[in-house]
Amino acid sequence: MGLQEKLLEDMKSAMKSGDQIKLDTLRMLRSQLKNAAISSGKDLSEQDVMGVLSKEAKKRKEAVELYKEGGRDELAEKEEKEFEIIQSYLPEALSEDEIIKVIKKVIQETGAEGMRDMGKVMGQVMGQVKGRADGGEIQALVKKMLS
Repeated sequence: MGLQEKLLEDMKSAMKSGDQIKLDTLRMLRSQLKNAAISSGKDLSEQDVMGVLSKEAKKRKEAVELYKEGGRDELAEKEEKEFEIIQSYLPEALSEDEIIKVIKKVIQETGAEGMRDMGKVMGQVMGQVKGRADGGEIQALVKKMLS
C-alpha cells in the first residue's frame, strides 16, 4: 500500500473515530498532494509524496516556534499536534553522524575541494537524504566540511 492510500485509509478511520484534528490534518495533506500532482502534471512518486509531507512538516515546525514567540500557546499546541501526525508518515530522520557519512561519501565521489563545489555536493546529498534530514542542517555541515 502506497503512502497516499495509507493517508486515505487513516482519514476514513479518523472520520469514524471522531478524531477531528487528525481528520483535518489528513485532509490538508491530501489536498496538498493533489495540488502538487496538478502542478507537476503527472502522478506523484513516493519520493514526491515524501517531499510534500516534509515541506508540510517543516511549515508546522516553524509555525510552532512563531506562535510560541508570540505567546499564542493554544495555536502552537494545535500546530504541534499536526506536526506529530505528519511526522508519523515520514521515515525516521537521519542522525548527524549519518548525514556526515553521506556528505563525506559525496565529497569523495565528486572530488569537491572547496566552497565553489558546494552546489554540486548539496545537490547530490539532498537527493540521497530527501525527506530524512533538514536542508539547513545539511547546508551548515557541508559548509563546515568544505571550508
